[in-house]
Amino acid sequence: MAGKENLKIITDKNQMRTWTRAMRSQGKTIALVPTMGFLHDGHLSLIEEAHKHTHLVVVSIYVNPSQFAPSEDLSTYPSDFDGDIRKLMAVPGGVDAVFHPYNLYDYGVESARCGNGGVSNGTAVVSCLEESGSGHETWVRVERLEKGMCGIRRPVFFRGVATIVAKLFNIVEPDVAVFGKKDYQQWRIIRRMVRDLDFSINIVGSEIMRDVDGLAMSSRNVGLSLEERQKALSINRSLSKAKSAAERGELNCKSLKSLVVDEIREAGGELDYVEIVEQESLEVVEEIKSPVVILIAAWFGKVRLIDNIEI
Repeated sequence: MAGKENLKIITDKNQMRTWTRAMRSQGKTIALVPTMGFLHDGHLSLIEEAHKHTHLVVVSIYVNPSQFAPSEDLSTYPSDFDGDIRKLMAVPGGVDAVFHPYNLYDYGVESARCGNGGVSNGTAVVSCLEESGSGHETWVRVERLEKGMCGIRRPVFFRGVATIVAKLFNIVEPDVAVFGKKDYQQWRIIRRMVRDLDFSINIVGSEIMRDVDGLAMSSRNVGLSLEERQKALSINRSLSKAKSAAERGELNCKSLKSLVVDEIREAGGELDYVEIVEQESLEVVEEIKSPVVILIAAWFGKVRLIDNIEI
């Protein structure tokens, strides 16, 4: 099935809300696929998943400043909007609308920009958005699930993600939203936020898409050299080995984590974390007694990759 050539590109949030409400008044259901652009096949698989649940699909493309710390280079986040549109027009089933706002934190001041290697003011944990002086001060926190794993190294990240997703939900008003399970902690956080705040939205988790060599698809993969990519394949190998060991009866998490750590370190990767946690609560477990997920973040050169596997 070919894509759709009459793709609507909407930049104004009021126009976006008007369009989705008009579609809903016609009895159409709407799925939202939130992205930050620089799309790859993993993103496109989310659109294919969305088509299974609703009549229409909206893709948002917005690089969210509130999830970047001042020490992180928001200004150099990869972007290829024209290329993204070409991909969306060709995706099977197509996309009905792209929401591409300039600044969703526009309160009459200059748009947030950072990436100069700055640091947080004093001891406060701030984001690029706060450093820019935009005046935004309302945050959505999923307090327990955002702790640990990626939340340790990036303390403003999940607060920024939950806040921008809530804003997108309020603008687009979708029936369904699709998130990739590669970002497992993020997916669980959004599911919990939707439950706790009574959003009438079905959150669908789409399975991880991998390249033919097994590496999980990510916009960050473009930063890997050929040598670093070969080393990064140790992530998927280590996860597969750990899952096979668990299925053979090795349920001690310390032993399973050792398999993962040894594989990645031997390949030359630098581990950020390896955790085995209960799937819903994300609580660390010592022995597998219920469904768990192994979560990994590791550095290969200057590129930080994440991956996971459910058991």
